[in-house]
Amino acid sequence: MAIFNEVIDQLKSKAKPENLKGMARYGMTSDNRLGISIPELRKMAKEIGRDHQLALELWQSCILDARILASMVDKPEEVSEAQVEEWVKEFNSWDLCDQVCMNLFEKTPFVVQKIHDWSKREEEFVKRATYTLIACLAVHDKQAQDEKFMRFFPIIKQGATDERNFVKKAVNWALRNIGKRNPTLNKAAIKLAKEIREMNSKAAHWIAKDAIRELESEAVQKRLKERS
Repeated sequence: MAIFNEVIDQLKSKAKPENLKGMARYGMTSDNRLGISIPELRKMAKEIGRDHQLALELWQSCILDARILASMVDKPEEVSEAQVEEWVKEFNSWDLCDQVCMNLFEKTPFVVQKIHDWSKREEEFVKRATYTLIACLAVHDKQAQDEKFMRFFPIIKQGATDERNFVKKAVNWALRNIGKRNPTLNKAAIKLAKEIREMNSKAAHWIAKDAIRELESEAVQKRLKERS
């Protein structure tokens, strides 16, 4: 408990309430937030080191900055499915969702199962977590075979008609990141985007148009050729 209290005191000493209005303009909730930047939280996490129990205590504080820090110091190998399910239900801001998925959830052994499970859920930030995890894996799982990502295509297509802003942006992010892995997935992602473009949905049209523009761009095509 002593360590927890010390960390909370340190977080409060770094509070930047003047940042909250700017964060709110970008759609980040200001409820129970101290306004600390991600680089500052990462610096703290590096100094603290990995500590699963501390992570659980930080999450229970309900302070958003502390919850992001919790995802940075937790140990993926000690995270249970019950913990993941409990945390995802409490996502209330897109940046909390993305940070926890990127820092912790994608490193758990059951990440693919969670993607499939959460794709069937209706809560906005649970649904966003589905596509955030796909987007993160597409960047970080360097050894994965193409088939792993092609198996996510039905989930991406399914989510493309979700008109909610935080969901549709994550669907688009997942599709674009897959399409930037290699030439084979680039072609497959563009094909999927063109299928999505034919769907009767404003969200689908936006997702497809934006993805096709980037994936067919000269810059992306040049990078893919250099890698192949």
